[in-house]
Amino acid sequence: MELAYYSDYAVRLVNTEEPVRGQDSLTSVEAVRGLFGTNQSAARRATDADVTRFRSVRGRLRAVFEAADGGDETLAVDLLNSLLLEFPVSPQISGHDHRDDDGSPLWHMHLADHPSNATAGFAAIAAMGLAFHLTEYGVDRLGLCEASPCRNAYLDTSTNRSRRYCSDRCATRANVAAYRARKRLEADRSVSTGLSADNTQRATANGER
Repeated sequence: MELAYYSDYAVRLVNTEEPVRGQDSLTSVEAVRGLFGTNQSAARRATDADVTRFRSVRGRLRAVFEAADGGDETLAVDLLNSLLLEFPVSPQISGHDHRDDDGSPLWHMHLADHPSNATAGFAAIAAMGLAFHLTEYGVDRLGLCEASPCRNAYLDTSTNRSRRYCSDRCATRANVAAYRARKRLEADRSVSTGLSADNTQRATANGER
């Protein structure tokens, strides 16, 4: 498993809430377990108490994205470092479920969490994955969707650092909104220009009398 994969844990958790819309899908232990994806052994550790704990970690991870999106690189790093200290992991070399054509293990780095509870395990992996992404690609690769009112978190992996939206759907919606805004502005200018021309003609006509 690639270390970059773990950064998606942070994005999945942050995006369970849409603050501007007042929506929150993290309301049950089943929702918590769903965040673990294929890691069902870790998901089974989740209890009702983890719902509140997950929400707390979610707020702290969103704060990292908000700081990065706002250009405060130092704050983003400090917030992420506090999570790394609180929720440590143990890097391990693993070859499970990965074999080459000869059946030999394909060794790779794996992050083993300390399973005191489901929240601690998930937070440890999410924070470390995000840290790897930040140090590999830069703080400016952590963003929040510009399509109002979305504000979902995303990780920019584009070659030219051009990503601004969390999904194609939001990008399309933002482009349509911008197009309509330009058309309204053009229409307003056209009306204003027409009124100005009309007023000029009237003034000229009055002056000739």
